[in-house]
Amino acid sequence: MSKLTPRADARIRKNVAMAITRIAWITTVLVALITAALLLLSGYTGYAGLGLAVAVSAAINLL
Repeated sequence: MSKLTPRADARIRKNVAMAITRIAWITTVLVALITAALLLLSGYTGYAGLGLAVAVSAAINLL
């Protein structure tokens, strides 16, 4: 039987689970940024600014 050496044990990472609420806010920020980019490309600068404001507002919840 092969035992793991202490050095090998140190290389094994312990992943921390991400909360579902954090995933939801990250998704919200990404969708708002994509929407703002698409609106900006379409020429709707005011609405693109609004989409950016929504993205920033949602990003505050990630802090």
